Amino acid sequence: MAGMGKRMRPHTLTVPKPLVPIAGKPIVQRLVEDIAKVCNEPIEEVAFIIGNFGEAVEKSLIKIAESVGAKGTITYQEEPLGTAHAILCAKESLQGNVVVAFADTLFKADFTLDTSADGTIWVQQVEDPRPFGVVKLDDQGNITDFVEKPETFVSNLAIIGIYYFKDGEYLRNELQYLLDNDIKDKGEFQLTNALENMKNKGTRFIPGKISEWLDCGNKDATVYTNQRYLEYIKDQPDLVSPTAKITNSVIIPPTYIGENAVLNNAVVGPYVSIGKNTQVSDAIVSNSIVQENTVIKFANITNSMLGSFVSFQGKQSDLSVGDYNVLKE
Repeated sequence: MAGMGKRMRPHTLTVPKPLVPIAGKPIVQRLVEDIAKVCNEPIEEVAFIIGNFGEAVEKSLIKIAESVGAKGTITYQEEPLGTAHAILCAKESLQGNVVVAFADTLFKADFTLDTSADGTIWVQQVEDPRPFGVVKLDDQGNITDFVEKPETFVSNLAIIGIYYFKDGEYLRNELQYLLDNDIKDKGEFQLTNALENMKNKGTRFIPGKISEWLDCGNKDATVYTNQRYLEYIKDQPDLVSPTAKITNSVIIPPTYIGENAVLNNAVVGPYVSIGKNTQVSDAIVSNSIVQENTVIKFANITNSMLGSFVSFQGKQSDLSVGDYNVLKE
């Protein structure tokens, strides 16, 4: 999660993209919790590969690891040299059974991870495979080829960015081989090259199928992911905090309302996440993410993201507003 999140600006100018909230929790926390559910055995360690995000962010990541009963460790990728290089930054953690995940994607899956397989690559069918790494399968359902961002059609099974490896040390050695021999694809050290080498040595990779893949790459995709995630958890009893102050307002579920939020003469929902200490007055908010300590008045907003410490007074809008902005009609 060391990337700069350029497609999510302005929201990533003040907070790393994986800490943007989805239904009240950071993307990376949702991802760690969902992986913990499918692993079906205790997780010993969560290693976060980050940029220079600051001490406060690092402490929050350690708490996320501890929330699933694991030790949290922090490693750094100083230069954006590709996925293989990024994973190798946590080489001390590549031991035994390993799950690798890129922290800008969420998923819905109804299965338990098969830890007896050599490796599992989570995939999903997509209409346009060109922006993704893809896999080809044989008649037995085994993966036969890995292709990074194919310019001509090879397969529509896109790698979603979550992987299981039975032998972490073996993965580490294959990644190191790429760096030692300066083996790059499209100018970067690619995990798919290591996977191809491992397959050629007899490693059997199988595809992991998911029921839904949720991207958090840009504003619209993240708002949609928030909508779908609220659908998943709509029956949870704690979506509206008991400390929220709600006066003459309507909440249309599924909607998340954070601690000490204030709703006054408001209609909020469906598919809205309101962060803690945020105030919504004389306003309508639907299908949107509003972060912490923000004030919305006299507005009708939908399909929007508002950061923290925003002050917005205005009319109907489709917004993407970063932290500490003030907007008035």
